[in-house]
Amino acid sequence: MQATQLTAEHQTFRETLRTFIRKEILPYIDQWEKEGKIDRSIWKKMGDMGFMGLNYPEEYGGLNLDFYYSMIFCEEISYCYSGGFSIAALVIQYMSAPYLLKHGSESLKQRYLRGVIDGDLVSAVAITEPGTGSDVQQIQTTAIRQGDHYIVNGSKTFITNGYYGDFFITAVKTDPTQRARGISLLLIDRNAPGVSANKIDKMGWHASDTAELAFDNVAVPVDNLIGLENEGFSYLMGGLQLERLTAAIHSLTTAESALEYTLDYMGTREAFGKKLQSFQVLRHKIAQMVAELATTKAFIQHCCDLQERGEYAVQECSIAKLQASELAVKVVGQCLQLFGGYGFTEDYKIARLYRDVRVGTIIGGTSEIMLEIIAKTAIDQINYKEQNKTKSQV
Repeated sequence: MQATQLTAEHQTFRETLRTFIRKEILPYIDQWEKEGKIDRSIWKKMGDMGFMGLNYPEEYGGLNLDFYYSMIFCEEISYCYSGGFSIAALVIQYMSAPYLLKHGSESLKQRYLRGVIDGDLVSAVAITEPGTGSDVQQIQTTAIRQGDHYIVNGSKTFITNGYYGDFFITAVKTDPTQRARGISLLLIDRNAPGVSANKIDKMGWHASDTAELAFDNVAVPVDNLIGLENEGFSYLMGGLQLERLTAAIHSLTTAESALEYTLDYMGTREAFGKKLQSFQVLRHKIAQMVAELATTKAFIQHCCDLQERGEYAVQECSIAKLQASELAVKVVGQCLQLFGGYGFTEDYKIARLYRDVRVGTIIGGTSEIMLEIIAKTAIDQINYKEQNKTKSQV
């Protein structure tokens, strides 16, 4: 299935990206998974190809392309049989760097955004804390201004690119007496004195470096403030829709890759003298998965249309994230079942996909959070678009 908006140029880009992935990424995935570390040289190679700045302005080294190129990028990079590598790439371009583009000063854009787009710098977004989870308003990390610096103290957890990355877009409390109105965004260098990181041993996403961060009297220049002080919460809410949409694309594509991988296996595996793909009960199971993936993909493409038009689609992106991540868990689980005992071994990639796909229902807001957002828009008639505009004017 392809979005009707895709042109011959989009397809050419897809084929170019696929060729790059086959040559520069797929041969090294197993090694990165085993080592728990992605070779930094891949980001530079991707930057040289323009892949790290698809919808960023040309003045910072980007290509200024429409969002459908990013949709294709998210799809193809999620077909690498490594959720860890895929999410590391998506966090850089769609979940952290956009805050620099939208709200960062010209100085920060020149110093950091250009480096991200060139592939020289790896970025992360540091929001979640050990005691807060999805409740961003309750973060405890403080940033108290002293002269030309903020002094930052606190901790973050579950930060993708947090161990090997170069800088964090960090949510801090610049006014600890307030909730949402006291949150700001600071750019904190990974190697600044007082910053420490520990890698988290995870069930899946082994290639990515997910970390716990600690800030002990870290002096951050006031110039590293992103946007206005105490406006960070509204900035975060404005960035979540892109994060959730790209996460939805990633989850769905992971499920599609698992199904394709399973179909290849079923075409060669025999039981009771017949190929697995010949058993009607299994054929119908596959058919149901194909149908559910196709309908969810159509809705995600609708959300991509909204993103391209610049619409703040809170309900739609929440639905996409919910449906895609939950469906992916279901599909990959059923695919593993079709491998029988082999699916429970590391000899086949389906075991890795099974581990990796589970976190899709947690990142970027859990399924429970997505359901509550959808309930508020459908039952309580809350219009998040108008609410966001109001916050930006305060």
